[in-house]
Amino acid sequence: MTTDYSTGPSGFTLEDVNLGDLRFWERPLDERAQGFAVLRAQPGPQFFTLPKMPFVGQQPGSWALVRHADVAEASRNPEVFSSEPTATQPIDAPGIVDRYFRSMIDMDDPRHAKIRRIVSRAFSPRMLAKAEDDIAARAKRIVDELIEAGPGVDFVANAAVRLPVEVICDMLGIPAEQHAKVVKLSNISTGYTDPEYVGATMDYSTGVGKMSHLGMARSMGTIASAGWQLHRLATKLGKERIAKPTDDLTSALVNANIDGEQLTPQEFGAFFLLLVVAGNETTRNALAHTLKLLTDHPDQRALLMEDFDGRIAGAIEEVIRYASPVIFMRRNVTRDHEMNGHQYRKGDKVMLYYWAANRDEAVFTDPEKFDITRSPNPHIGFGGPGPHFCLGANLARRELTVMLRELYTRLPDIRSEGEPDRLLSGFINGYKRLNCTFTPPTSVPAGRSASEGS
Repeated sequence: MTTDYSTGPSGFTLEDVNLGDLRFWERPLDERAQGFAVLRAQPGPQFFTLPKMPFVGQQPGSWALVRHADVAEASRNPEVFSSEPTATQPIDAPGIVDRYFRSMIDMDDPRHAKIRRIVSRAFSPRMLAKAEDDIAARAKRIVDELIEAGPGVDFVANAAVRLPVEVICDMLGIPAEQHAKVVKLSNISTGYTDPEYVGATMDYSTGVGKMSHLGMARSMGTIASAGWQLHRLATKLGKERIAKPTDDLTSALVNANIDGEQLTPQEFGAFFLLLVVAGNETTRNALAHTLKLLTDHPDQRALLMEDFDGRIAGAIEEVIRYASPVIFMRRNVTRDHEMNGHQYRKGDKVMLYYWAANRDEAVFTDPEKFDITRSPNPHIGFGGPGPHFCLGANLARRELTVMLRELYTRLPDIRSEGEPDRLLSGFINGYKRLNCTFTPPTSVPAGRSASEGS
């Protein structure tokens, strides 16, 4: 008996799935899930080509790793599956862009490990405990201002984006008047395929969704400008901290000595950019997805509200699994290697699709079900095991817990309204806008905190 690997749920076939075509990423999330189910059903990883693009030419495609076992094993084996020259883009970007964005995430050990050791001090349990009161105070103020804005406003702009960007900017010493600019530049850096953010247009004339020649030129210029502006901000702050050290993370980085070496200006600038972007994108999108998911699944919302403190940790892990705010990371094969029955060749590119691995039927029972009581939940939404596991995972969990407690304690009926305006991206599963509605409280007692209950 032969197994038919050609079709998946709802009649999807392998021919319907092209991860190199932006039209796939325009599909509704449930259709994306169906497409990845088809890929997981194949006897081995599938290879996807990329369309020829202006300024970067015809680049080789990549193998799509969509099974949990493949993504986890590749993550554990950086000697073969390297993060160099890049881990965040399917293409090798032109130098005008790459020079600003290559950071620790695009390095292998030993250099990666040395830089990570310095930065990890800022994310230690002691430092996170120290930040607890600050995070709670910020969350309270943000919800105060959401209530003041009233029902029907954009939840992303008025709540989800604010807490993580304020926290990471404060850690780095970025002044409050620069926060809006940081958000704008972060949107460009991660939304590099969304026409709204990069001023591009889409070209479908060849049957493949890609940017037009003019759109690509505008996109490259916009992305390079965003990188340059963030580097310029980093340089200014770095010079100030060298002259007058403080206790913020910028000061720790620019004054650090790594085995007799200091970070170069380029290394510091790129890592500063990584922290600014990664420090707000994952958490802001997780918050927005949580509101939408708890609205769409009232049974799960009821479970959470019955025992918030007992279930919030599991709820956060399930949101990260189900939504997978970071869809992929890239790895680059350093030598011929066989893994799980497939032969990879030196020079191959592989894409680790966390979103697909987190719905692997071989690991998760009923993976398309959103279940905040799921246990065990071995998701890889913060990256697979190995040296590149998300450094800020515990900070993200803390921010999510505090913000959701504040929201659902003070606005117990808050819910999303209408459909979200989704980011056009194969990299970030993000919402640009998501309206919310709630019943404003009749009064807010002075000095009362969310932890005191409703």
